[in-house]
Amino acid sequence: MGDVITAIQHLPAKQYDTDMLPTRLFKLCAPELAPFLSLLFTRSFADGAVPQSYKAAYMTPLLKKANLGPADARSYRPVSNLSVVSKLLERIVARRLLSYLTSAGLMPSLQSAYRVNHSTETAVLRVSADILLALDRGVFAAMVMLDLSAVFDTINHTTLLGRLECSYGIRGTALGWVRSYLTGWTQYVRSGSTSSLLTVLQCGVPQGSVLGPILFLLYTVDLIGLVTRHGLRSHLFADDSRAYHG
Repeated sequence: MGDVITAIQHLPAKQYDTDMLPTRLFKLCAPELAPFLSLLFTRSFADGAVPQSYKAAYMTPLLKKANLGPADARSYRPVSNLSVVSKLLERIVARRLLSYLTSAGLMPSLQSAYRVNHSTETAVLRVSADILLALDRGVFAAMVMLDLSAVFDTINHTTLLGRLECSYGIRGTALGWVRSYLTGWTQYVRSGSTSSLLTVLQCGVPQGSVLGPILFLLYTVDLIGLVTRHGLRSHLFADDSRAYHG
Protein backbone atom coordinates (compact mmCIF):
# COMPACT_ATOMS: atom_id res chain seq x y z
CA MET A 1 0.00 0.00 0.00
CA GLY A 2 2.96 2.29 0.61
CA ASP A 3 3.86 2.11 -3.09
CA VAL A 4 0.38 3.26 -4.02
CA ILE A 5 0.43 6.24 -1.64
CA THR A 6 3.85 7.28 -2.91
CA ALA A 7 2.72 6.98 -6.52
CA ILE A 8 -0.38 9.09 -5.81
CA GLN A 9 1.67 11.79 -4.13
CA HIS A 10 3.96 12.01 -7.17
CA LEU A 11 1.13 12.32 -9.70
CA PRO A 12 1.44 15.41 -11.92
CA ALA A 13 -1.32 17.99 -11.49
CA LYS A 14 -3.06 17.09 -14.76
CA GLN A 15 -6.76 16.62 -15.27
CA TYR A 16 -8.64 14.90 -18.10
CA ASP A 17 -12.33 14.74 -18.90
CA THR A 18 -12.32 10.99 -18.27
CA ASP A 19 -11.43 11.53 -14.59
CA MET A 20 -14.47 11.91 -12.37
CA LEU A 21 -12.31 12.92 -9.38
CA PRO A 22 -10.05 15.99 -9.69
CA THR A 23 -6.37 15.10 -9.34
CA ARG A 24 -5.90 17.60 -6.52
CA LEU A 25 -8.67 15.95 -4.49
CA PHE A 26 -7.38 12.51 -5.49
CA LYS A 27 -4.00 13.33 -3.93
CA LEU A 28 -5.57 14.78 -0.77
CA CYS A 29 -7.55 11.56 -0.26
CA ALA A 30 -4.56 9.26 -0.90
CA PRO A 31 -4.63 7.52 2.54
CA GLU A 32 -8.34 6.72 2.17
CA LEU A 33 -8.15 5.58 -1.46
CA ALA A 34 -4.86 3.64 -1.25
CA PRO A 35 -6.27 0.43 0.37
CA PHE A 36 -8.88 0.01 -2.37
CA LEU A 37 -6.48 0.82 -5.19
CA SER A 38 -3.85 -1.49 -3.70
CA LEU A 39 -6.38 -4.36 -3.66
CA LEU A 40 -7.38 -3.60 -7.26
CA PHE A 41 -3.78 -3.41 -8.51
CA THR A 42 -2.77 -6.56 -6.62
CA ARG A 43 -5.60 -8.44 -8.30
CA SER A 44 -4.46 -7.10 -11.67
CA PHE A 45 -0.91 -8.37 -11.08
CA ALA A 46 -2.08 -11.75 -9.77
CA ASP A 47 -4.41 -12.34 -12.73
CA GLY A 48 -1.96 -10.94 -15.28
CA ALA A 49 -4.72 -8.73 -16.66
CA VAL A 50 -5.25 -4.99 -17.12
CA PRO A 51 -8.86 -3.72 -16.79
CA GLN A 52 -10.27 -2.86 -20.21
CA SER A 53 -11.47 0.52 -18.94
CA TYR A 54 -7.81 1.46 -18.38
CA LYS A 55 -7.04 0.92 -22.06
CA ALA A 56 -9.35 3.56 -23.50
CA ALA A 57 -7.92 6.88 -24.62
CA TYR A 58 -8.93 9.95 -26.54
CA MET A 59 -6.42 11.95 -28.54
CA THR A 60 -6.23 15.71 -28.88
CA PRO A 61 -4.19 16.78 -31.93
CA LEU A 62 -1.27 19.04 -30.97
CA LEU A 63 0.96 20.78 -33.49
CA LYS A 64 4.56 19.57 -33.25
CA LYS A 65 5.86 23.02 -34.22
CA ALA A 66 4.12 26.35 -34.64
CA ASN A 67 5.37 26.79 -38.21
CA LEU A 68 3.93 23.50 -39.49
CA GLY A 69 0.85 23.49 -41.71
CA PRO A 70 -2.30 22.89 -39.63
CA ALA A 71 -4.05 21.24 -42.61
CA ASP A 72 -1.49 18.41 -42.74
CA ALA A 73 -2.23 15.50 -40.37
CA ARG A 74 1.51 14.77 -40.19
CA SER A 75 2.04 18.11 -38.42
CA TYR A 76 0.33 16.84 -35.28
CA ARG A 77 1.56 14.78 -32.36
CA PRO A 78 -0.92 12.05 -31.34
CA VAL A 79 -0.77 12.30 -27.53
CA SER A 80 -3.20 10.00 -25.74
CA ASN A 81 -5.21 11.26 -22.78
CA LEU A 82 -5.47 8.52 -20.16
CA SER A 83 -7.20 8.33 -16.80
CA VAL A 84 -5.25 9.10 -13.63
CA VAL A 85 -5.92 5.64 -12.15
CA SER A 86 -4.62 3.84 -15.23
CA LYS A 87 -1.46 5.96 -15.20
CA LEU A 88 -1.09 5.25 -11.49
CA LEU A 89 -1.05 1.51 -12.21
CA GLU A 90 1.50 2.09 -14.98
CA ARG A 91 3.74 4.11 -12.66
CA ILE A 92 3.88 1.28 -10.14
CA VAL A 93 4.67 -1.28 -12.85
CA ALA A 94 7.27 1.03 -14.41
CA ARG A 95 9.03 1.52 -11.06
CA ARG A 96 9.18 -2.23 -10.43
CA LEU A 97 10.30 -2.99 -13.98
CA LEU A 98 13.09 -0.40 -13.88
CA SER A 99 14.20 -1.69 -10.48
CA TYR A 100 14.45 -5.22 -11.88
CA LEU A 101 16.28 -4.16 -15.03
CA THR A 102 18.74 -1.98 -13.11
CA SER A 103 19.54 -4.58 -10.43
CA ALA A 104 20.03 -7.25 -13.11
CA GLY A 105 22.26 -4.96 -15.21
CA LEU A 106 19.87 -5.18 -18.17
CA MET A 107 19.33 -1.48 -18.86
CA PRO A 108 20.92 -0.42 -22.18
CA SER A 109 24.02 1.59 -21.29
CA LEU A 110 24.02 3.50 -24.59
CA GLN A 111 20.45 4.82 -24.30
CA SER A 112 20.02 8.19 -22.57
CA ALA A 113 16.23 8.63 -22.72
CA TYR A 114 13.67 7.93 -19.99
CA ARG A 115 16.36 7.08 -17.44
CA VAL A 116 17.36 8.67 -14.15
CA ASN A 117 20.57 10.75 -14.38
CA HIS A 118 20.51 10.55 -18.18
CA SER A 119 19.47 13.28 -20.61
CA THR A 120 20.19 14.89 -23.96
CA GLU A 121 23.30 16.35 -22.32
CA THR A 122 24.76 12.94 -21.45
CA ALA A 123 24.04 11.74 -24.99
CA VAL A 124 25.76 14.75 -26.59
CA LEU A 125 28.73 14.56 -24.20
CA ARG A 126 29.28 10.86 -24.90
CA VAL A 127 29.20 11.21 -28.69
CA SER A 128 31.23 14.44 -28.72
CA ALA A 129 33.89 12.95 -26.47
CA ASP A 130 34.26 9.85 -28.66
CA ILE A 131 34.61 11.92 -31.84
CA LEU A 132 37.05 14.43 -30.31
CA LEU A 133 39.23 11.61 -28.96
CA ALA A 134 39.25 10.03 -32.43
CA LEU A 135 40.32 13.31 -34.01
CA ASP A 136 43.07 13.71 -31.43
CA ARG A 137 44.38 10.29 -32.48
CA GLY A 138 44.30 11.36 -36.12
CA VAL A 139 41.49 8.93 -36.94
CA PHE A 140 38.87 9.76 -39.54
CA ALA A 141 35.47 10.33 -37.87
CA ALA A 142 32.04 10.14 -39.51
CA MET A 143 28.52 9.91 -38.09
CA VAL A 144 25.09 9.00 -39.40
CA MET A 145 22.02 10.23 -37.52
CA LEU A 146 18.79 8.25 -37.74
CA ASP A 147 15.37 9.54 -36.71
CA LEU A 148 12.68 6.87 -36.78
CA SER A 149 9.19 7.91 -37.80
CA ALA A 150 6.05 7.10 -35.75
CA VAL A 151 8.04 4.71 -33.57
CA PHE A 152 5.50 4.42 -30.76
CA ASP A 153 2.74 3.65 -33.23
CA THR A 154 4.59 0.88 -35.08
CA ILE A 155 5.83 -1.36 -32.26
CA ASN A 156 5.00 -4.98 -33.10
CA HIS A 157 3.47 -6.60 -30.02
CA THR A 158 4.61 -10.13 -30.86
CA THR A 159 8.19 -9.01 -31.38
CA LEU A 160 8.17 -6.97 -28.17
CA LEU A 161 6.78 -9.82 -26.07
CA GLY A 162 9.32 -12.24 -27.52
CA ARG A 163 12.13 -9.81 -26.71
CA LEU A 164 10.92 -9.34 -23.14
CA GLU A 165 10.90 -13.10 -22.62
CA CYS A 166 14.16 -14.04 -24.35
CA SER A 167 16.34 -11.01 -23.63
CA TYR A 168 15.02 -9.85 -20.25
CA GLY A 169 13.68 -13.00 -18.59
CA ILE A 170 10.14 -11.66 -18.15
CA ARG A 171 7.89 -14.72 -18.16
CA GLY A 172 4.76 -16.22 -16.66
CA THR A 173 2.19 -13.91 -15.09
CA ALA A 174 4.42 -10.85 -15.53
CA LEU A 175 4.63 -11.43 -19.29
CA GLY A 176 0.91 -12.13 -19.37
CA TRP A 177 0.26 -8.78 -17.69
CA VAL A 178 2.32 -6.97 -20.35
CA ARG A 179 0.47 -8.89 -23.08
CA SER A 180 -2.84 -7.79 -21.57
CA TYR A 181 -1.55 -4.21 -21.33
CA LEU A 182 -0.63 -4.16 -25.02
CA THR A 183 -3.81 -5.68 -26.43
CA GLY A 184 -7.30 -4.25 -26.67
CA TRP A 185 -6.44 -0.55 -26.69
CA THR A 186 -9.14 1.72 -28.10
CA GLN A 187 -8.85 5.36 -29.03
CA TYR A 188 -10.58 8.16 -30.84
CA VAL A 189 -9.54 11.66 -31.89
CA ARG A 190 -11.33 14.64 -30.43
CA SER A 191 -11.10 18.25 -31.57
CA GLY A 192 -13.47 20.66 -29.88
CA SER A 193 -16.94 19.14 -30.00
CA THR A 194 -16.07 16.80 -32.88
CA SER A 195 -14.96 13.19 -32.33
CA SER A 196 -13.80 10.46 -34.69
CA LEU A 197 -14.98 6.86 -34.71
CA LEU A 198 -13.56 4.51 -32.07
CA THR A 199 -10.54 2.51 -33.30
CA VAL A 200 -8.98 -0.66 -31.87
CA LEU A 201 -5.16 -0.53 -32.02
CA GLN A 202 -3.39 -3.54 -33.52
CA CYS A 203 0.18 -2.38 -32.77
CA GLY A 204 2.12 0.30 -30.95
CA VAL A 205 1.89 1.78 -27.46
CA PRO A 206 0.00 4.97 -26.54
CA GLN A 207 1.98 8.21 -26.64
CA GLY A 208 1.41 9.85 -23.28
CA SER A 209 1.48 6.57 -21.36
CA VAL A 210 3.96 5.91 -18.54
CA LEU A 211 4.99 2.38 -19.45
CA GLY A 212 5.16 2.93 -23.21
CA PRO A 213 8.56 4.70 -23.31
CA ILE A 214 10.23 1.97 -21.24
CA LEU A 215 8.83 -0.76 -23.48
CA PHE A 216 10.07 1.20 -26.49
CA LEU A 217 13.63 1.22 -25.08
CA LEU A 218 13.57 -2.53 -24.59
CA TYR A 219 12.10 -2.99 -28.08
CA THR A 220 14.88 -1.05 -29.82
CA VAL A 221 17.90 -2.02 -27.72
CA ASP A 222 19.06 -4.62 -30.28
CA LEU A 223 19.92 -1.74 -32.61
CA ILE A 224 22.97 -1.07 -30.42
CA GLY A 225 24.28 -4.60 -30.90
CA LEU A 226 23.60 -4.44 -34.64
CA VAL A 227 25.68 -1.28 -35.01
CA THR A 228 28.47 -2.71 -32.85
CA ARG A 229 28.70 -5.87 -34.97
CA HIS A 230 29.50 -3.68 -37.97
CA GLY A 231 32.48 -2.11 -36.20
CA LEU A 232 30.75 1.17 -35.37
CA ARG A 233 29.80 2.97 -32.19
CA SER A 234 26.31 4.10 -31.31
CA HIS A 235 24.31 6.12 -28.87
CA LEU A 236 20.56 6.49 -28.64
CA PHE A 237 18.17 9.03 -27.22
CA ALA A 238 14.64 7.68 -27.56
CA ASP A 239 14.06 7.31 -31.30
CA ASP A 240 17.11 9.43 -32.27
CA SER A 241 19.99 7.08 -33.05
CA ARG A 242 23.59 7.89 -33.89
CA ALA A 243 26.00 5.47 -35.55
CA TYR A 244 29.53 6.73 -35.89
CA HIS A 245 33.10 5.71 -36.59
CA GLY A 246 36.01 7.12 -34.71
